This record gives sequence, C-alpha cells and structure tokens, in this order.
Amino acid sequence: MQIILVSRAGKVPKTLDLTNQRLRWRVLGIGAAAMLALGSLGAGVALAVASPRDRAVAEINALHKQVTQQDKQLGDLREDAHRQLDALAIRLGQLQAQSTRLNALGERLVQVGKLNSNEFNFDQPPPVGGVEVSAGGSAYALPQTLDSSIDQLANQFDTQQAQLSAMQSLLLNARIDSNLKPTGMPADGYISSYFGVRADPFDGSAARHTGLDIAVPYGSRVSTVAEGMVTYAGVRSGYGNVVEIDHGNGYMTRYAHNSKLLVHPGQHVRVGDEIAEAGSTGRSTGSHVHFEVWYNGRVVNPLAYVKNHR
Repeated sequence: MQIILVSRAGKVPKTLDLTNQRLRWRVLGIGAAAMLALGSLGAGVALAVASPRDRAVAEINALHKQVTQQDKQLGDLREDAHRQLDALAIRLGQLQAQSTRLNALGERLVQVGKLNSNEFNFDQPPPVGGVEVSAGGSAYALPQTLDSSIDQLANQFDTQQAQLSAMQSLLLNARIDSNLKPTGMPADGYISSYFGVRADPFDGSAARHTGLDIAVPYGSRVSTVAEGMVTYAGVRSGYGNVVEIDHGNGYMTRYAHNSKLLVHPGQHVRVGDEIAEAGSTGRSTGSHVHFEVWYNGRVVNPLAYVKNHR
C-alpha cells in the first residue's frame, strides 16, 4: 500500500510506501504518541474540574469525624459531671443534717443559758483589733474548687459542733470546783469579733484572730475571770497595754488594749478584781478588750469560757 502526498506549491509529490516495515513502525509510534497526549490532556482537564469538589468532600468528611470525636468527649464530660454532682449532693445532704443538729443545739443553749437577745448594739461599727497571724492569701479569695469549699464547710461544722458540745457541757453538766478556771466575761460589753480566721481590720488580708474582742466604752472596768497571779503587766507589740494572769492547772488569760493598768507582776488577784481600764492601745480601731485564754501553752477559743457562769 502506498500513500501519495501532493503539495500545493507545485512541488514533486512524495510517495509513502507502507509496505516498508520501518516506515510502518514510525507511523504507529507517531499515532501512539498523539493518542497518549490526548489522553493526558483529557485526564488533566478532568482532574482540574473534579479536584476542588474532591477536596471539599474530603474536608467535610474530616469535619464530620472531628465533630463525632468532640461529641464523644462531651458525652464523657457530661457523665463525669453527673457522677460528681451525685457525690456532691450526698455530701451536701450530710452537711445539711449536721447544720440542723447544730441549730437545735444552739436553740437549746440559748434557752438554758438565758442569753440576752439585746446584747448587741448595731448603731456603730464594732471595734476590733489584736495581733494578727497571716493565714495567706486574701480574706475574700474564692476557693480553688467546689470540693475544697465543701470540705472547709464540713471542717467548720465539726469545729462548731465541738465548741457547742463543750459549751453545753459547761452550761448543763459541769460544776465549778474552784475559782482557778476562767469563767465569764472580763468586761460588760458585747463580742465584736470572734476567735479564728477573719479579715484583718487594717489591710483586709486573711489573718488568725487569737482571742475575742469585747466592745466597751473607754475606761470601762476590766476584771479577772479567775483567781491567779499576775505574771505580766506592761506593753506588748500589737497588744498595747496588756495584763497576763497565770491561774494554775495550765490556764493563763490575757487582757489587751487597756488604757490603764491597775495591777503589777507578782500580785495575787481573785475572781472579779479590777485589773485595768479598757482602751484602744496597740493595733486597735476602737475601745475594746482583747481577751485570750491559753491552756497548756496553747491558745484556745475563749467563747465557751465567757459563756459559762459561776
């Protein structure tokens, strides 16, 4: 088979003899190359058209997978929260029951002790003061976790219950065998600040208050609450003019912020003897008596002692 190629320019026609094996291979190679080029061009066009859609589909699938994982994590968190809430509900129920018992005991003590409901005067801010021992942090700082705040509340309830039980024992069962045990208030006033952690009256930071503040007018009588020996009468840092009395049996009492001292070291005093006149010396915001009770070398809450009666 022969193919004759005729040129328009009047040149001599060319003849291609397809019976020539070499020529046939050349024609087939050119045809195959042309077909491969056309196929590649079509694939490139198809990929250019389809790849944005495929990428979008792949991104959507990835987002679906991420949402599924997050939904699973949220479910796990929800289950953990339910378990924690159940535990907290049980603990809060226990604390509420304990609070009810404390309220009942408090009402009984008020009735038996015949406490004066008109004891407090709210016309003026209560005078407070005393040496402070830093408890760290701000007095108004929030608890780090709800669990820790509940534990703190539980500890507070335990302490209150122990103090109220001690007070009940003093008011109902205990009888004073001698005048050597601190009993009653050292001055005729009302308690303006209690024993324990409180906000410091000067800088607002959390601080431990080691006694009771009893608000009284300036120059009021300060009396000893038990028989004993005066071991110190003078000025101490933070306390101002202070009197300390050793009562024996491990008891010692301290009376601070006085305007005038009426006793001297080594003097023997009896229950009710006047030992000082109230004032506002030392770290103090107003006229009051800072009263401390020490037992076996450790400061204790004076509340049960001042509420007791001979």
